Order: sequence, then C-alpha cells, then structure tokens
Amino acid sequence: MLACRKTVLRLGPWVRQLHSAFQIAELPETHQMLRQTCQDFADRELIPIASRLDREHSFPGEQIKKMGELGLLAMAVPEQYGGAGLDTLAYVIALEEISRGCASTGVIMSVNNSLFLGPVLKYGSDAIKEKWIPSFTDGQKIGCFGLSEPGNGSDAGAASTTARVDGDSWVINGTKAWITNAWDASATVVFATTDKSLKHKGISAFVLPMPCPGLSLGKKEDKLGIRASSTANLIFEDCRIPRDSMVGEPGMGFKIAMQTLDSGRIGIAGQALGIGQAALDCAVEYASKRQAFGKSITKLQAIQFKLSDMALALESARLLTWRAAMLKDNGKNYTKEAAMAKLAASEAATFISHQSIQILGGMGYVTDMPAERHYRDARITEIYEGTSEIQRLVIANRLLKEYDTE
Repeated sequence: MLACRKTVLRLGPWVRQLHSAFQIAELPETHQMLRQTCQDFADRELIPIASRLDREHSFPGEQIKKMGELGLLAMAVPEQYGGAGLDTLAYVIALEEISRGCASTGVIMSVNNSLFLGPVLKYGSDAIKEKWIPSFTDGQKIGCFGLSEPGNGSDAGAASTTARVDGDSWVINGTKAWITNAWDASATVVFATTDKSLKHKGISAFVLPMPCPGLSLGKKEDKLGIRASSTANLIFEDCRIPRDSMVGEPGMGFKIAMQTLDSGRIGIAGQALGIGQAALDCAVEYASKRQAFGKSITKLQAIQFKLSDMALALESARLLTWRAAMLKDNGKNYTKEAAMAKLAASEAATFISHQSIQILGGMGYVTDMPAERHYRDARITEIYEGTSEIQRLVIANRLLKEYDTE
C-alpha cells in the first residue's frame, strides 16, 4: 500500500493532458489563454499547498495577492477602476481552474468578484464606485456579502437587520450569518430593512468598511470543507455609517440581492466544476496505476462505468454553466439557466467526488490523498448561494412562467 501511495503522489503532466482532453477546443483565443494561465497558476501555486491550507484553516493571503496581480479578483470590473474588463465566460473558466487547485481559494475569489464588487459596480453611484472598487481589485483587500441571517436562511426577504437614519448617519442593528471571507474582509455589502411596512420592498443595501465601530465578528466557524476561507457572523450594534453609504436607491435591496445571487450562482457553478474536475483527475490517475487481478483497474468494467458517469456529469454541468455565462454576457435573462448551472454543477461535484473515493477505496478515505478533501469541499456547493432545493424552486417558477399563456 505504501508503494502504491508513493507512486500515485508523483503528479506530472499526465493529469494536465487528461484535464485538457475534457475542454472544448473552440473557445475564443483570449479565453484559452486565460484558462492556460489559471491552470498553470493552480498547478504551481495552489495544488502543492491546498492540503496544508485545509488542515491549518489558513487564509491563502500570498496567493490571493498574486491572483490580484493577474486580474482574477476583479474580472468583470472595467479597466478604468483597475479591473480586467473580461466577460462572465472568462470568469467561470478562470474560477474553475482556481477551484481545481483549491476550492477555498476559489470561493474567496468568487465572493470578491460576484458578491462584493458585482453589486457595487452595477448599482453604486459614481462616488461609491470610485471609493470602493479600485482598492479591492489587486488582492490587497477583499470584500464580503452580508445577506443571510440566523433566522431567515433562504428567505432573503425576511431581513430582521435594520437601518435607521440618525442625523447624517445610518445606524445598523442586527446579525448576518454564514458570511464567507468575514475574518479577512476589509469591507462588506450588507442588506438591512429601512421600512418594515414595505416588507421585502423596504430592504436597502449598504457598503461599509471592516472593521468599523459597532461592527464585531462572531467566532470562526469550524467547517466540514472550504476550510481556508473564513466564515463567521457579522454583528451590528448601533453601527454608524455615512448617509452616502447606500448602494442603489432606498428599497432596492431585495432586487439587488436577488440579481447578485443570480450572477453569483454562475460563479459557484464554476467552483463546483473545479472540484469535480480535480476529483475526476484524482480517480483516473489512481485507477491507471492501481493493479488488481494482474492488471490496471481501468480495465475493469465497473471502474469504466463509474468514470464515464463522472465525465458525463461534469461535461453536462460545464455546458450548462457556460450557457448561463454567455446568456449573461449577451444581456439575456439568465435566472433559470444560472439556477440550472448551479444545481447541476454542485450535484455533479458531490457525485464525482463520492465516486472518486469509491474508486480509490481505502486510499480515498485518508488525508494522504486529496479525494476526501474534494468530497468535503463539494458538499457546500449544494448549500450556499441558494440550496439545491431553492434552485429547483427557481427553475420551476421560471419554467412555468414560460408555459403561461394567459
């Protein structure tokens, strides 16, 4: 078993060739170059340290700064604000490669791009954009997104956090839960009720620095997976912020949150694809070297069936994800497609990582191999930014509207 372990851990260009075989060659040249750059970065900077980051719950600060230098922390932000000015397809391709290397690093990248910079760029005033975007593009600072609460979960319209006007300030009170990047962020977009009588139409969005008076952090959550990214509560106790901190107009918060999540779900689909690809790479490489009954186990029909099902799930989810990205880039409605992509990719990642462990057998259950980490990392992709159950509701709602002839 030890000899087999040492053989499998010698990672080389073989996995790179396998990975390339599962890509569509007709991507635009810019996107192919980006994919290669991110693939090289993941192989060089992330895969060698991913296990340690997971074990030590360590934030990959050095790698995040290097990603900022590559433009990966602000991919859709125009160059005038310091971003890369690329499209959504480029974003999900890059995010898949980064997540293949380290899923925790992938979600840090996703939150800064989609959930923090996304709403500030789309809905912020010129002054808000000038103040908050440039310093969050190069990896020196990252942001987070305060929507979920301990008591509302997927019911984003039931925000109990409040914001009231007091002189030239907004005063925020309440708690936001499960906030990715919380301990490492320098700012947050937060949603609070400004008019309870209007229910979900009385929710507004704000951007504020971290730390700031009246805002404290809960404990770092000890999580099953994505352990290199911090998760904690944001606790607001008479937190005062300037009156000009609102993103968008009063009462637009729910709309901003929902549209931001639509975009964010494409990013999480990209993260899930990366986890699934890493798990498939691990399974194929191990199976090609593992001998049983005098031959490689890749000759066994049971293993071949597993690998084919894994590849099918991954490719199907990738095409759905790219379709959602291209719809967004073309200015089309993509709510249903984003939900489909997120649902398919997250469930594919869970399935593929499960089957990877089955193929590795006992080796899949120990931390010497990355298969068990991929399995743990995959599980959250079915939960955050809308559970699989919520995605099915979104898909059904949109589908039924398409059939409505009244």
